[in-house]
Amino acid sequence: MAEINVVPYIDVTLVLLIIFMITAPLIQSGVDVDLPVANAEDISLEDLPDPVIITITKTGQFYIDLGNGEDDEPVTAKEVLILTQAVRKNKPATQVYIRGDKQVEYGKVVTVMSALKNAGVPNVGLMTENF
Repeated sequence: MAEINVVPYIDVTLVLLIIFMITAPLIQSGVDVDLPVANAEDISLEDLPDPVIITITKTGQFYIDLGNGEDDEPVTAKEVLILTQAVRKNKPATQVYIRGDKQVEYGKVVTVMSALKNAGVPNVGLMTENF
């Protein structure tokens, strides 16, 4: 008569249960997330006009790159909207991207995105660094 000893299986099951009970709360809270870094494929911009890139520095200063080769100069939030609307009026297929420093307030980025949506920009992209 052959018998199976189930005691080792019970021990392993209890150890796994304890491990999951300890790690589950750690995963849900207390994990630092570095949002600006992402592993994503580069976007092909061959058929599209040069994008408008809005940069937000860690001090909250706005810069805008209209794709015309000129150096970025500091602008106000209102100027960002006016310049973006002007570019999109002439070239409606122009993409708009926000490049925010990872130390900038999340609310500032969301405010810019919301203002761009209200200004008629259908899609706003967020730029990240690949790792």
